[in-house]
Amino acid sequence: MRQIWIAICLATILLVDQAIAADLAQKAEAAESKAGVLEQNAAADGSKKLPSPSEIITKPEAQAVDPVGKEPLNDAITCLSRTIYWEARGQGVAGMEAIANIVMNRLGHKGFPNTICEVVRQGREHGACQFSWWCDGRSDDAKEDKSYAIAKEISRKALNRQLTDRTGGALYFHQRKVTPSWSAEYIKTVEVGEHVFYKPHGGTAK
Repeated sequence: MRQIWIAICLATILLVDQAIAADLAQKAEAAESKAGVLEQNAAADGSKKLPSPSEIITKPEAQAVDPVGKEPLNDAITCLSRTIYWEARGQGVAGMEAIANIVMNRLGHKGFPNTICEVVRQGREHGACQFSWWCDGRSDDAKEDKSYAIAKEISRKALNRQLTDRTGGALYFHQRKVTPSWSAEYIKTVEVGEHVFYKPHGGTAK
């Protein structure tokens, strides 16, 4: 009799686990689909349209995407989250949000691509990545669950247009410890966390 109860308990646990996994997969798929629409809207020239209630990515949906930080970088939420994580983890929410601002400001701007993943990957073909983590030769997998969860929440807000631009419209940035030659060509807007941010004169990217 005891063995039967054990078998029933194990079967129940298995069914619950499968139901949870199916629910997470459904949430992740919904989030990725919505993110694609939202990034297209954000990339549209001059578009300031806020997402409709049906387009807004919920927190559970965003957190269901890439739960352990090891999924391929092929959707907007994952590309943006991984960029925020690798460029600014440990810098607090403000520093992480500023990196999200840079990616979203570049999206669709003249001189930059129309998708988040393409913005993040830009420059690799010429050996000069716009975001250093993308071509540093190291693993791109996130290793700190808490920081990555924060990055995904920031990505969600950025795509939903719920994120304040902490950079003052910046398109470029660098770490405080360095002073690249190109920085003299642009207008410094603000310093947030470990980064300094800039925008071009006249608003046109080079």
